[in-house]
Amino acid sequence: MWQRTAFHRLLSPALALMLLLACAKNPVTGKREISLVSSAQEAEIGREGHAAVLEEFGMYDDSRVQEYVTRVGSKLAQVSHLPNLEWHFTVLDDPVVNAFALPGGYIYITRGILAHLNSEAQLAGVLGHEIGHVTARHSAQRITQQQLAGLGLGLASIFSERFRRYGGAAQTALGLVFLKYGRDDENQADELGGDYAVNAGYDPNEIPATYSMLKRVSDRAGQRLPGFLSTHPDPGDRENRTRALAARAAAGRTNLEVGEASYIQSLEDMVYGQDPRSGFFEGTNYYHPTLRFQIGFPSGWKVQDQRAAVVAVEPGQRAGMQLSLAPAGAGSPAEYVAELRRSGKITDARGGGETIGGYPAWAGRVTVSGQDGQPIILAAVFIRKSTEQMFEILGRSTAPGDADEERILSSARSFRELTDPARLAVSPERVHVAPPPEGAGTFEAAVSRLGPQALDLEETAILNNRYPGDRVEQGQLLKIVEPGKKD
Repeated sequence: MWQRTAFHRLLSPALALMLLLACAKNPVTGKREISLVSSAQEAEIGREGHAAVLEEFGMYDDSRVQEYVTRVGSKLAQVSHLPNLEWHFTVLDDPVVNAFALPGGYIYITRGILAHLNSEAQLAGVLGHEIGHVTARHSAQRITQQQLAGLGLGLASIFSERFRRYGGAAQTALGLVFLKYGRDDENQADELGGDYAVNAGYDPNEIPATYSMLKRVSDRAGQRLPGFLSTHPDPGDRENRTRALAARAAAGRTNLEVGEASYIQSLEDMVYGQDPRSGFFEGTNYYHPTLRFQIGFPSGWKVQDQRAAVVAVEPGQRAGMQLSLAPAGAGSPAEYVAELRRSGKITDARGGGETIGGYPAWAGRVTVSGQDGQPIILAAVFIRKSTEQMFEILGRSTAPGDADEERILSSARSFRELTDPARLAVSPERVHVAPPPEGAGTFEAAVSRLGPQALDLEETAILNNRYPGDRVEQGQLLKIVEPGKKD
């Protein structure tokens, strides 16, 4: 009682009234709690964020897989605390082992984690966990906590706020994708996920194996955590805790579904790892077969393909550059720069037209306003490759005219059409499902007889949630990854 009274003494009357009016009932607990995010705002964040997520990650182009995940997810949603919410389930074209949710009923799962799961019940566990974050309003609580602390959500950038592609709700949504949940949120989502799985008819005893797999993926990757573990930190021994939760949830229940064979069969021909058709690096040279262009980034710089943008950063982080498609309509590069100035996205532009790689371009410097109102000068190159495509290359260095800026502009001017038939004809690695050869005995022996493979034995064992010495039985299905074609 004293703590509550003291808390209210610290609040101004206006703030106390705002918090009183901002109380909302939590769908899971039924308790009223402070929330500065209404259900309508949650829906807006999800709706606008969905378009931003698809641009950042891309939807996996396989209607069969999308429909499978939606079917399982819909069964879980119907037994959740918000069955009447308009739920959306999307498979992302991302090789990272990850799943996440946005407010308003938007659930995302990557093809990377789908390839590593081994039953429909495991899939139900992952989707149920994410549904739990939505029904318990964990994202809304996190936004409220940050707003009360005076903190804003947003993605860091070496460039300017003015060049962000998304509006406020979408920007908040993308911030939530990378926001870590706390211990209590994770524990509650684990419990809700198991309950939803059981109530939808799935065996929750399959769920602990997911955390065993994630730990092995993490150990294999060293410092690079799977996306799921980086945003869903492990509150203690997750495998043992979910095993206890599963036993409690399934007590007295019979005929619960596992769905091992049907799930594994659904993975046949799934793209595995990075898809080179969406762009790939050879050193600091970048090739994009689908958009048919290539560009060389500065030698020695750290490079990363983020799908919506390609980024290169000087090792000492003194400079960086980013290549992306610009929403430029059909105008010329010079007309686009003029429009940026008219709309206030830039405050000044110094440069002119030229030809780069045979395409009309504009190259020079633009000035934008930073978060503190101070001017920021960026090296900028805009290249009109086709009536549909305007490429935007922005870079920032320590000072205009320095050696790093020259490297940025030189890199931009290396842009040209990709014509190499070998690089245009690349294909991705794919999952192949097969029964073990007769008399194989162990997993290691079986895998060694399944033909050419892109992964080593340990990675293939993790993919199947097995160990090399495990016995395999006839009728069980195994997953391997067949090599793609690159060069």
